Amino acid sequence: MANKLSNLLASLVVFASSLIASSLVAEEELTNHTITAETVAEQSTHAQRNVLLVTLDGLRWQEVFSGADERLVDDGGGVKDVAATSERFLRPTAQARREALMPFLWSEIARQGVMFGNPADNCSAKVTNEQHFSYPGYSEILCGFADPRIDSNAKEYNNNVTVLEWLHRRPEFAGRVAAICSWDVFPFIINDRRSGIPVNAGWHSIANLVDENHNGELRQLDALADQIPRLWPNVRYDYFTFRAAQSVLQHNRPRVLYVSLGETDDWAHEGRYDLYLDAARRNDEYLRELWQTIQNSPQYRDSTTLIVTTDHGRGDGREQWKSHSKTIPGCNAIWVAMLGPGIQHQKQSDKQVTQSQIAATVAACVGYDLLKDQPQAAPPLTQSIPAKVVVP
Repeated sequence: MANKLSNLLASLVVFASSLIASSLVAEEELTNHTITAETVAEQSTHAQRNVLLVTLDGLRWQEVFSGADERLVDDGGGVKDVAATSERFLRPTAQARREALMPFLWSEIARQGVMFGNPADNCSAKVTNEQHFSYPGYSEILCGFADPRIDSNAKEYNNNVTVLEWLHRRPEFAGRVAAICSWDVFPFIINDRRSGIPVNAGWHSIANLVDENHNGELRQLDALADQIPRLWPNVRYDYFTFRAAQSVLQHNRPRVLYVSLGETDDWAHEGRYDLYLDAARRNDEYLRELWQTIQNSPQYRDSTTLIVTTDHGRGDGREQWKSHSKTIPGCNAIWVAMLGPGIQHQKQSDKQVTQSQIAATVAACVGYDLLKDQPQAAPPLTQSIPAKVVVP
């Protein structure tokens, strides 16, 4: 019964949400094709640099670079319909499998941007914290260094200043930084109490993220969230997070937006390799739609960098793929993908990068040097500094 409920919920959320979205298409099209004062304002800020940082919780490099693992597409991997899952995701080669799993990542980001962490190219991306689970990983991503004091996922406010907060303190970014996350611990990781950054996370309402003239879909999603069972009390389904983020991009136009999606990790912990793959495929589609939203905006088009990564790796094999910790080999291995202006496409071979470099990379992409104020942070990835932007 529990497995049937999991399958039903996974389908119900996407189906019901698509009905909500389609009911508002006409209104959205009118908004998109109307010339307003907001459109003129967008054009005047076209030269500003922006960043969209997205994390996909616990998505392994194995699936990112090689696609579905055939060894896990069976009853032992918790797959309920082996034939259907095989048809969706299994292909003769690793290249074909990864393109079936994450078509946007491989057709757009990998071909136009850069990818780090593929062992086949002798390129490694590693965490530097010793815990290999979420809070330490997200703090390292956002702060630029590992803090050994962070050794649990407890809801304790982060003493360290994230790059989001560091940018938010600057007048040109005040009120222009936001975070929308599936996991409810992020207000503590980002320290919304101190930073003043709006952090929408977990099962909190999303309707109040945009003004009431544009939040019709978000109100309906809130109503849906109140009616459906919640498999995880501290992690909402990623579709809600994605649609909230898309709406914020369209109507609030932050210069720095952080989006954290969580279902890949939670389905892995449930031992459901089929639903883990489904979540990864949906996340790829959310990335595509967010990137399309950026391309449709004069403010964002040609001036926004997309950075995608994960907080930790996972184990390998029949049992250890479900979990991650410092005692499981390989959980320090991650991946990073980047796309945007000034990012020169080239295959990353014989290169080693770290999770701790992402914070300074975010700052560099909008023209700032995080290391001036936070020297303990790792330096940015060299591909992250846009052309013709002087880093002060």
